[in-house]
Amino acid sequence: MKRMIIGLFAFITLIMICNAHARVVLQNKGSDTLVNVAQAWAEKYQEVNQEVAVAVSGGGSGTGIAAMINGTVDIANSSREMDDKEIEEAKANGVNPVEHIVGYDALAIYLHPNNPISSFSLAQLKNLYGRSGTAKRWTDVGVEVPGCRKQQIILVGRQNNSGTYMYFHEAVLGKGEKYTLGTLDMHGSKDVVDLVEKTPCAIGYSGIAYATDHVKVACVMKTEGGECVLPTLENTLSRNYPISRPLFMYTNGEASGAIKEYLDWILSDEGQCIIAHIGYAPVRHVQCEKE
Repeated sequence: MKRMIIGLFAFITLIMICNAHARVVLQNKGSDTLVNVAQAWAEKYQEVNQEVAVAVSGGGSGTGIAAMINGTVDIANSSREMDDKEIEEAKANGVNPVEHIVGYDALAIYLHPNNPISSFSLAQLKNLYGRSGTAKRWTDVGVEVPGCRKQQIILVGRQNNSGTYMYFHEAVLGKGEKYTLGTLDMHGSKDVVDLVEKTPCAIGYSGIAYATDHVKVACVMKTEGGECVLPTLENTLSRNYPISRPLFMYTNGEASGAIKEYLDWILSDEGQCIIAHIGYAPVRHVQCEKE
């Protein structure tokens, strides 16, 4: 009997070891904008397919893309399209980047609740963030902010390996313009919102999913005097909001096997409802239960 128990224990242990070895681990890295939803997808997918684990880390879009080029991740998250240089580097390394749009984001303009201003045109934002801009104090744009010493505008943004940094430059500053010197470049999207919340003089840009009740979100006009649009889910999905963008996952070649199954699930109604609940726009209209 003792031998039978020992044998049974050994057999069960062997099965557990085999199952552990059979488990697939997908490495998923990149965009800080996407890191929260990527983590939510990974956690939920454990319930959908226990044979696949998804390891998620942030670091910025550029970091994720570089990791894919180097062959150290299965999926790179990015809040911007790969640029020509990255694509050339990938191909030189035998990597064929394939993009998958997994949702849409609105780059919200965050203000301290004390700030009386509630709207900006793209030209006004360029005048604030662009190096050739002339607006340095809140009085230059016609307001006085309570609690803001000397009314000095404090510009908050992201570090230069961030897709958010690059997309804001493309959509707001445009070619030929550089960011103004002295911008506070934060490592994470949440860091931008946290700093604006605590700083009456500040203005910042970050993904809409990081909005809280402790900051103010401005509406944005494409042209001066035009319709001022808030970064709602509806306006993001319709692309009516002027600073909205697709969110990407990149794979080396067309996805197959466990990677394809995971991406297919992300684009399913269940996966798209997760991104909608977190605060981004899904790739299409989906009926989701309220949390």
